[in-house]
Amino acid sequence: MNLFYLISAVCFILGLKRLSHPRTARSGNFLAALGMLIAIAATLASSNVLDTNLILIGVGVGSLIGFLFATRVQMTEMPQMVAIFNGLGGAASALIASAEFLSNPNSPYIIVCLSVFIGSLTFTGSFIAFGKLQGIISGRAITFKGQQLFNALIALASLVLILTPNLLASDLMTAFTVIIILALILGIGLTIPIGGADMPVVISLLNSYSGVAAAATGFLIDNQALIISGSLVGASGLILTNIMCKGMNRSLANVIFGAVGAESSSGSSAEGKEMNIKSYSTTEAAMILDAAEKIIIVPGYGLAVAQAQHITREVADTLESKGKKVYYAIHPVAGRMPGHMNVLLAEANVSYDLLKDLDEINPEFEDCDVALILGANDVVNPAARHDQSSPIYGMPILNVDKSKTVIINKRSMNPGFAGVQNELFGYDNSIMVFGDAKDMLNSLLKEIKEL
Repeated sequence: MNLFYLISAVCFILGLKRLSHPRTARSGNFLAALGMLIAIAATLASSNVLDTNLILIGVGVGSLIGFLFATRVQMTEMPQMVAIFNGLGGAASALIASAEFLSNPNSPYIIVCLSVFIGSLTFTGSFIAFGKLQGIISGRAITFKGQQLFNALIALASLVLILTPNLLASDLMTAFTVIIILALILGIGLTIPIGGADMPVVISLLNSYSGVAAAATGFLIDNQALIISGSLVGASGLILTNIMCKGMNRSLANVIFGAVGAESSSGSSAEGKEMNIKSYSTTEAAMILDAAEKIIIVPGYGLAVAQAQHITREVADTLESKGKKVYYAIHPVAGRMPGHMNVLLAEANVSYDLLKDLDEINPEFEDCDVALILGANDVVNPAARHDQSSPIYGMPILNVDKSKTVIINKRSMNPGFAGVQNELFGYDNSIMVFGDAKDMLNSLLKEIKEL
């Protein structure tokens, strides 16, 4: 059995490595799935206490749900699905640890509680994140007076119950039950004050939590494959969280306690002063693009909501057929999850060579004729460079304002996830083309072809 676990671990590591680049991500996902299949098969073959019929029923139900998700969930809804997967992963770890504790009173209490605590916290936290992403819960930071103290007291009480349960409870079962309740509450308490601007960080952090919970459960039931896979998920999630924090120039503590997106009386420099907004038609925008030689497209969540990735590629292909250079600028936290824009554009068969990350594309804006912004907001806001009162101050942004002309497509003048207006909209070299991204691009494509 250990040999099969070793093979599965190698598949996990190779799969994770290949997931680091869009070109190899699909094969990496297949390798990781194969590794998990081998691990599950080896575990089932080595166990004599599992009911085969129940296992087959579980496999059937799970396969059906997975099939429905895979065929019906839109690419724009991937962040929500990832949030759900994180939550269900945490819940699975908590349930396994609970079953072990209830069936074996001699189970190591601390490890049981750690698995249950982290898993339960991940479960509720992930579903709050899902609600925010889906629009069921306000995407803004939800705060109340004494919130941080409340969360701290819950965390402290949980720690005491895990390490010294007899101090606050009459028996282990009571302490165990209270830990579950506190963890569920803490998952909600830690996630509701996090605004939409920080959702990419939250998703990767919750992913890390689910891995840690799985690893703890692996130690509890002495399953090497679960320990390895959980550790890999926990470590990779933490690394990705760190990358996301750097992409926003924020510490993890600032993300958790900073409440970006909360209602605030103070705002960026664009707040409180009138901006000279210049609204153009798609005909005028098409003429500007027709005269340009170098164009950089900046996709954002507005593009994702409109499901405009395919028409974006058509516009880019048409411009390239006219002899123009077209690139895509991808900010690390554009959209609502890490890699969101890469996934959307890959679905539209946009060449990987055209996708440029922040460090690679920023120098290109200085000799760029047109930067075409499609639903992006905070990641192109120049206030991040100079306005210390802005919640996004210090965040690395795409330097679109250095282009000769900036064409900005938005449905309205509503602010982005950070809750602040974008001063770029009033710049002399910026023009606005209002409307749904897909409708606007369809009209723009028609106008370009007629020129």
